[in-house]
Amino acid sequence: MTTRVLIMGAAGKDFHVFNTLYRDNPNYQVAVFTATQIPHIDDRRYPPELAGNLYPEGIPIKSERFLISLIKTERINEVVFAYSDVSYDYIAERQKKVEAAGASFKLSTTDGVMLKSKKPVIAVCAVRTGAGKSPTTRRIADILKAKGRRAVVVRHPMPYGNLVAQVVERYETLADLNKYNCTIEEREDYEPHLKRGLLVFAGVDYSRVLAQAEKEADVIIWDGGNNDIPFFKPDLYITVADPLRPGHELSYYPGRINFENADVILINKVDAAKPEDVESIINNARKYNPKAQIIQAKSIILVDNPSAIKDKKVLVIEDGPTVTHGGMGYGAGYLAATKYGARELIDPRPYARGEIKEIFNKYPHIGPLLPAVGYTKSGSQDLEETINKTPAELVIIATPTDLGRYLKINKPYLYITYELEEISKPNEMSPTLKELLERF
Repeated sequence: MTTRVLIMGAAGKDFHVFNTLYRDNPNYQVAVFTATQIPHIDDRRYPPELAGNLYPEGIPIKSERFLISLIKTERINEVVFAYSDVSYDYIAERQKKVEAAGASFKLSTTDGVMLKSKKPVIAVCAVRTGAGKSPTTRRIADILKAKGRRAVVVRHPMPYGNLVAQVVERYETLADLNKYNCTIEEREDYEPHLKRGLLVFAGVDYSRVLAQAEKEADVIIWDGGNNDIPFFKPDLYITVADPLRPGHELSYYPGRINFENADVILINKVDAAKPEDVESIINNARKYNPKAQIIQAKSIILVDNPSAIKDKKVLVIEDGPTVTHGGMGYGAGYLAATKYGARELIDPRPYARGEIKEIFNKYPHIGPLLPAVGYTKSGSQDLEETINKTPAELVIIATPTDLGRYLKINKPYLYITYELEEISKPNEMSPTLKELLERF
């Protein structure tokens, strides 16, 4: 009998799991995807152009809130969990519900979804979103460029729009962000690489993405999203750990997989963390992945005009995923505001509009800061209106993309950035990234 499958996802890894394991497998019939985490990615279809010959009508995508009823109406035998940055307790809760509804439950495999490249692959992953993957990727790309190697970045998928149009996306200039109608979240991940002259690929079908990237790369850098595993089999596996969230390297999925399989564990933000929290991650690395090299680093906040912050009523805008499902209470913007003497942090919640208000309701842990969320055009407008309604004297934009370039902000703003700086001493016990890449 054909096994009827439901894939639980969030518009990314779920599609990759389907493409690699199920699309052409007649022993399984994927009846439906569910979607969560990202607004407005349900009530559409995985299109027949991408689903293959076994799915001439494509596959429906429904909200995860209908999970149990879908198991019954679609006669589901097996549920596959295929999204990231969630605790193992979160997964266990859903497993209990699925099994109570009469279906089996499993996590998607690891090796089965990693595509083999013809070119060397360096994977940069993390234990949680917001740990510092992209600054690490930029640092690696700089080292490779200095050695005359052409590095191409392949980003984790964010196919929130027309899936057929997004099957393979090639970004070379900032103008390409408009060409592909990128959301704020996509701009956050692509823009810093493009400003450095790096070629960036993303999409829906990563076998086709890989084939395109291989044509233009000496080395492929996998810049993972959230804390997901690499979609390409890495020749060098780097995992970024976050001592501001100690213990999450063991309690979050699939970050623990990255932590236990890494060749290199890079502990970021050590300057902002308690020494005992840094030490706890080192101890966990030695216990659960003793083969891994350990590097310590910090995120350097770059502010062009720090004196502009002093004594101002400041609205801080932080990277969206880091402070929403990433669970962080603050980011680089908050650190800059407090370091350089802001008089007051404006709480944006009383001024929130539309989708921004929904975000605050969904993530009540967020304090007096504004997450840069804009998965749709209307969501970006809601973000713009929320900013402009606040009584701030200065807006600190601490996202990887300069929101002031495409939002009409009616008050002065300061755009800050951050880069990775290693603090480990260059010796055999604690090599630098440069030394590791020399060997690689």
